[in-house]
Amino acid sequence: MNAIRRSDERGHADHGWLDSRHTFSFAGYWDPRFMGFGALRVINQDVVQPGGGFPTHPHRDMEIVSYVVSGALEHRDTLGSGSVIRPGEVQLMRAGRGIAHSEYNHSRSEPVEFLQIWIQPAERGTAPGYQQRDFGLDPGVQLVASPDGRDRSLQIGQDVDLWRALLPAGASEEVMLRGTRAWVQVIRGAVSIGGAALLPGDGLALVDASSLSLRVGDAPLEALIFDLS
Repeated sequence: MNAIRRSDERGHADHGWLDSRHTFSFAGYWDPRFMGFGALRVINQDVVQPGGGFPTHPHRDMEIVSYVVSGALEHRDTLGSGSVIRPGEVQLMRAGRGIAHSEYNHSRSEPVEFLQIWIQPAERGTAPGYQQRDFGLDPGVQLVASPDGRDRSLQIGQDVDLWRALLPAGASEEVMLRGTRAWVQVIRGAVSIGGAALLPGDGLALVDASSLSLRVGDAPLEALIFDLS
């Protein structure tokens, strides 16, 4: 079984300094059909204008992934972490029993586009933590987060494997799944998966699938694959 979440059906908030698209219900946007998918709770595609950003605010009991598409995102938190995240780098913040952070566009001249992803943890009340890693921009399908941190991936507190797909136009790739369901989020390019044609911003939910067959269209593909137990 699969279901497509089309880009233009997502929630939309335009605050001037921030343009945000919500795959699942978030803040003032509520859709009872899209409250999340398994442990995957939030996928927001945010574009923040130069000089804009999110002042310090708290989180708890959530695994938060920031994935930069273009530009640079500046992060600071109450653990003392301070960094700038650029394309190829992935940040994972474990909110645990409580953390506060800020996120700003690092540039004064160019917007930053990024995906903010919330995944519900397997355990509540854990110690907060911060990880960031540069995975480069080489073509391929790469594991960027996993529960055991294997293959240099970030270690996430949930039974989820997060893969990044960077594939050239016309490529075909088979991705084996460890879990029983998966979510694919297309960032750029077009891809066909099991007869489902996906465009930028589209999401695909799959249940009872053991693998994904990706067939990329006539432009390079950038996508995230959430392998959920």
